[in-house]
Parts: sequence; structure tokens; C-alpha cells
Amino acid sequence: MSKVENFLTQEEEQEIVEAIRVAEKNTSGEIRIHIEKSTSKIPYERALEVFHELKMDETQLQNGVLIYLAVADKTFAICGDKGINDVVPADFWDCTRDAMVIQFKQNQYKQGLVDGILKAGEQLKKHFPWASDDTNELSNEISKG
Repeated sequence: MSKVENFLTQEEEQEIVEAIRVAEKNTSGEIRIHIEKSTSKIPYERALEVFHELKMDETQLQNGVLIYLAVADKTFAICGDKGINDVVPADFWDCTRDAMVIQFKQNQYKQGLVDGILKAGEQLKKHFPWASDDTNELSNEISKG
């Protein structure tokens, strides 16, 4: 499946948005998903570009996380902002990536994204727990390119 608009059903998209809402309930971190057809760049480099395009680098605690997918290329990347990268070990996102890969290999893309989002939320909660004055700084909707 290489068309972005056919990659997930509307119902699957809503389940992903709900997973973001649930994950963000326990952390001040912000999680976004971006899906596009392909990239000529290294996926992580493209993810960083999208991260800035979506203004994810403007959160108060610099704790945004982007899960980027290039569906035709069957590649993805996870990138976190400076606030996260300053306090976590280099392999911080490995368990999130690994949970997603298990599902992706079975063509269970929605479940891979949901698993990744929930894992990211667990990881973020350790370093950026939710506080009573937290606001949702970024949209939970899936962005597409």
C-alpha cells in the first residue's frame, strides 16, 4: 500500500489519535504521527525536517516526539526534541521502535503505531510526568505529506 490516503482507514486513524490522547494523559510530552508516500532522504533526516515544519520544536519543555513513516519506502523514524534528548540515554527509543517493527512486519500498521505511541508515552512519563498545569500544545491529528 503506497498511497498515503489509503494507508489507514478513517477508523484506524481515529484509534491512533485516541492512543495519542491516552499516552499524553500521563505526560507533558507531545506525540505526533506524520505519514507520507516516500522520501529521497534518510528517514531520520526527513523526520527532523517534518518535526520543524510541524513546529514541534516550539513546545515549552522541548519534549515533542515525532513518529515519521514513508509508506512506499517502508521506512520510519522516531525523533525527539532537545529536552528529551538531553535527559535520556542514546537507546531511549529502541523499545518503542522494536514494538512497532514487530507489528509492521505483520502488516499491522495501525497496531504498530498504537503500540509505538503507547510505548513513547510510557517513556515520556518517566522524564516528563503530567502536571496539573499542562496543556495540549500540539494537535493529536495525524499529519500527511
